[in-house]
Amino acid sequence: MVRLFSSRKFLFIAALGFITVSAISVLLYSTPQGLGLSDDSIAYVAGARSILSGQGYREAWLASNQPVTHFPPGFSTILALIGLSGLDPLRGTRFLNSILFGANAFLLGIIGWRMIKSQTAGVMLAALFAVNVSLFNTHAVAMSEPLYIFFSLAAFLTFSEYFSLSSVLTGRGQGQGWLIVTGILAAFAYLTRYAGLALIATFLFAIILLHDTWKKRLISAAIFIASAAPFLLGWSIRNKIVADNATNRTLIWHPLTLENINTGIYNLSGFFVPVEMWRRAFVKIPSLFAFILSIITLSLLVWIVTTGLKKFLQPSTRLPEILSFTNGLYVFGYMASIISSMLLFDASTKFKLRILSPVYVSLLILLVYIGSWLWQKRTIFWRSLVVVIALLVFTISIYATSNTVTMLHKGGLGYASFQWYDSEAMTFLRSLPKDTRVYTNQPGPVYLYADRPSYVLPDLLDPVTDLPREGYAEGVVALHNDVSSGNAVLALFKFGAESDDIQTIYLQLSQGLYLAHDSRGNKIYSAYP
Repeated sequence: MVRLFSSRKFLFIAALGFITVSAISVLLYSTPQGLGLSDDSIAYVAGARSILSGQGYREAWLASNQPVTHFPPGFSTILALIGLSGLDPLRGTRFLNSILFGANAFLLGIIGWRMIKSQTAGVMLAALFAVNVSLFNTHAVAMSEPLYIFFSLAAFLTFSEYFSLSSVLTGRGQGQGWLIVTGILAAFAYLTRYAGLALIATFLFAIILLHDTWKKRLISAAIFIASAAPFLLGWSIRNKIVADNATNRTLIWHPLTLENINTGIYNLSGFFVPVEMWRRAFVKIPSLFAFILSIITLSLLVWIVTTGLKKFLQPSTRLPEILSFTNGLYVFGYMASIISSMLLFDASTKFKLRILSPVYVSLLILLVYIGSWLWQKRTIFWRSLVVVIALLVFTISIYATSNTVTMLHKGGLGYASFQWYDSEAMTFLRSLPKDTRVYTNQPGPVYLYADRPSYVLPDLLDPVTDLPREGYAEGVVALHNDVSSGNAVLALFKFGAESDDIQTIYLQLSQGLYLAHDSRGNKIYSAYP
């Protein structure tokens, strides 16, 4: 029996190892020119370079070079540590996120095994993650979500271990070491993304609901908070000292827009129907995805509320399965955190893939948990249904992901595209004297490909607060004077491709200036020669 158990365990670890290595290899193959890049990606890379240079965590992509507070330091710090080997953080993102893609698949395999007590379920969950096109795309962009998912999954595992020990051992301090580790991991998640507050709230809520006495609840909550608080307070104090704000957020009400809601439904529909052609066909059915999302949300809410309240009101009842319950709880905590941020703190946050990706991971965990529950009914119908659904999901996911891999291998996404690094406008900017200031609507790629920090343009609206900016007219005058003096240039990329309101601003900024360069809709203005 021992030999049989050992061989099964070896095969399980070997299967997870194969999935891990395959996930890493496929992502590396898909990104020969590096991960996809966005404005936030460049901010993380520039922040890492700033740390490496000994200047601290600063906005190195901007001429102002102010301390960074809008983005927590976790991702940039890891990139800086990688940079100590001599690898530039821009290249380091590719290797970091590839390793994280494999590591997250491995952690999910362990979660599936512990959650269902089935090695087969663990392998299935890891494989589901590795072939999911939405989560593959999340890791294929140089963003902080893969690292955030890693810390979150590790925290779920340690939290489960804590409850596993505390439920069977009664000695003082039993299992509390795992709770301390959970607090530290949750704090690391927060230092990677501010949405980590939702993870902290999830564990606190679970502690209150699932422990059977108020003494245990209060002591455990205090230990957890004490474990996480030093990291949160340390970062907040640093921000207050260097920038006089904790997270660069201001409490201002701005309601959700219909455009943002539709963006969320679009991305969620892509998770459930990953083949774009099929998704477009389904989306033509009025309110189909809204109805599906409502059913899923309501069903999950009913299960979480009834399970949690039953344990809270009847402490002697059996503990629910910790990993599935906390992930279900986390779905609501995370979405509440994101929506609150959109409504009260940051109007620029949208329901994009990267924002929703942590929810996708929890939904995969719950999908495998439901499949196991149906399998345990031991009837031909339910087991056949589970097998059919599993094969269907795997087949569709592999098809969608293979198409994405082929597309990504041909060229980079976003600012990693040749259209940016081979741009004639970038060549022109690189030819300018080093002391020439650059005002631009694309400071990120100018920093990467013209090798110089730049100045942002005067703007009528603050994208974070969605309120009018003060000093717009004065900013336009100052920009004109600086460019007209010959000490600066104005670089406007994708001129004519923006909305009418933004295009009006571009026309005002460029009025009266000399068009020194014009290529593929990219215009650079200078003083008259």
